[in-house]
Amino acid sequence: MKPEDMKFSKTHEWVFLEGNTAVVGITEHAVSELGDIVFVEVKDKGEELSQAGQFGTVESTKAASELYSPVSGKIIEVNEEAVNSPQIINEDPYGKGWLAKIEVKDISEINSLLNYAEYQQLVNS
Repeated sequence: MKPEDMKFSKTHEWVFLEGNTAVVGITEHAVSELGDIVFVEVKDKGEELSQAGQFGTVESTKAASELYSPVSGKIIEVNEEAVNSPQIINEDPYGKGWLAKIEVKDISEINSLLNYAEYQQLVNS
């Protein structure tokens, strides 16, 4: 997974599509703004999410921040490694630091998200 192949929300979550499954995490920009992440909480497997609805919380040495789902659907997997060892998110936010896999309800919602270039413009403005 590389950022150029992902879509991004304005609230700094990323999505990588694998068929009808969205792998979701937080962006490198969010990680750098938050500082060292020390705690992550993600809703449980089986939870139904709506686009832009809260699906968890991330806490760092600087701040706590809500996590918002970039797509509607059902959580089918939580990355327990990231929950148990949040420093993984700091080290590899676009890889091992993913947070949840969501079975996407409406694939067209992806079209409302930013591509990598658009997201870069957002964070650089």
